[in-house]
Amino acid sequence: MSDLITQFEEAAANAQNLKKKPDNDTLLKLYSLYKQGSKGDIAGSRPGFTNPVGRAKFDAWAKLKGTSKNDAMKSYIDLIGSLQ
Repeated sequence: MSDLITQFEEAAANAQNLKKKPDNDTLLKLYSLYKQGSKGDIAGSRPGFTNPVGRAKFDAWAKLKGTSKNDAMKSYIDLIGSLQ
């Protein structure tokens, strides 16, 4: 288990050093997988219409509700690996 966490943390560090900035859809996917892997299911209320970025992030994370932390971590690691 700790090996997965180590790989997840390394992938998060590698995300800061990608050769090319990913498109917005990929950035949202990275964000949502990271949050699901580190925090679990989303909590709280959806941001209002005056915060479109917050709403997009909330919606992306909410789509992963029910996904296990381990599965989200593995997907995050794989996605970062494909972007390098």
